[in-house]
Order: sequence, then structure tokens, then C-alpha cells
Amino acid sequence: MTTSVRRLPGWAKAVAALVLVLAVLFAGIRLAVLPGIKDLFGTETHDRSGPALLKSIQDMSRYDAASGTFQVVVDLDKDAKFLPDAIRGTRTLYVGAGTVDAYVDLGQIGEKDVTVDGDRTSATLRLPHARLGRAALDPDHSYAVSKQRGLLDRLGDLFSDNPNSEQAVQKLAVRHIGEAARSSGLTARAESNTTGMLQGLLRSLGFREVRVTYGTAG
Repeated sequence: MTTSVRRLPGWAKAVAALVLVLAVLFAGIRLAVLPGIKDLFGTETHDRSGPALLKSIQDMSRYDAASGTFQVVVDLDKDAKFLPDAIRGTRTLYVGAGTVDAYVDLGQIGEKDVTVDGDRTSATLRLPHARLGRAALDPDHSYAVSKQRGLLDRLGDLFSDNPNSEQAVQKLAVRHIGEAARSSGLTARAESNTTGMLQGLLRSLGFREVRVTYGTAG
């Protein structure tokens, strides 16, 4: 009685050989038998960004007299009306750090806002009140503490071009930092610093008395 041996087709042999080679390679990685094999399968990061383009140039006439650093904790909770949070909903706890500058716009000063006496020893300047610039978020010191997402939100992230976007909490952080700056007395500090700067400058030019006021200039 003759027993026939079934041979594997060629494609099956090729697949088996490939699996064997991969198994040997990965075993070498785990056992550190093949030195440098991690570098072979490692990833590299390349910055292929194009050059920055100059869009516009603006002449600045403002004096940045003070800067405040702020930190805020944003707790953003989005719920679905008729679904539990485990199914649909997100909650993000985010620490936002940023700065706000206070400045005096010296470009608004007109001739009638500067008064100098006859012997050039006394000067009076009227300046516009200090203003706050826009809050700037510091990405190096801002971070998400925790993120909770429902099942549907997690599935949606799989098909999203921008999963786990923090844009909403970042906007809230910027808004809260701006609100904190408005109640921090930053503009008063800016006016005090501007006064000191102008008094020092004019006194170095020979003026003995320098008076700086703030109000409507122009």
C-alpha cells in the first residue's frame, strides 16, 4: 500500500518562509541577539516644512510697558441630552498658561498733548490710557490633565483628521486669561512704568520737571 505525500504549493512555501524570517528577526530583537536591529525598524522624524512667508509688515508705535503671566484650569464638559456619558460625551481638564502684555500707544500723541515751558525745564505730556494686548497661550506650559470620552466619540476619533482636538479648551483658556488680565491691575502698572520711562528720558535731556497724565490724547 502506497502512501502519497501532499506537497505544499509554491505560494504556501513562500509565505511560510517569510513568516519564518520575520519570526527570527523579531526573536533577535527580543533577545538582543542581532545588534542594531532596532535601528533597522525604528522611525525617524524629518521636518519637511517650507520656508515661512512674510505676509505683512506693520510699524509699531506702542510701548510695551508691562507683561503678566497667568495660569488657568479649564474643565470643559460636553454632554448629550439623551445619552449617558459612557456612550456620548467628553470631558477635558486642561491647564492653560499664557501671557498678556499691557501697552501705551505713543502714536496717538499729538502736538497739543505735549506742553513745554519757555526755558525748556518743565514738560507736561498727556498720553492715552494703557491697553491690554491679546492673550497668548504658551504651548510649552499648557497641557491636558485628563480626557474622558464616550464610546461614540472614541469611534469618531478613528475617522477624524484631527483626533482629540484641544482647540475648544485652548480658546476657553485664552478667554479666561484675558479676563484675569483685565482685573489684575496690569494696565495701571503699564502706565506707571511708562511714566517712569518718559521722566527718566526727558530728565536726561535737561528737563527738571516732567509731568505725565493719562486720558484722551490726539
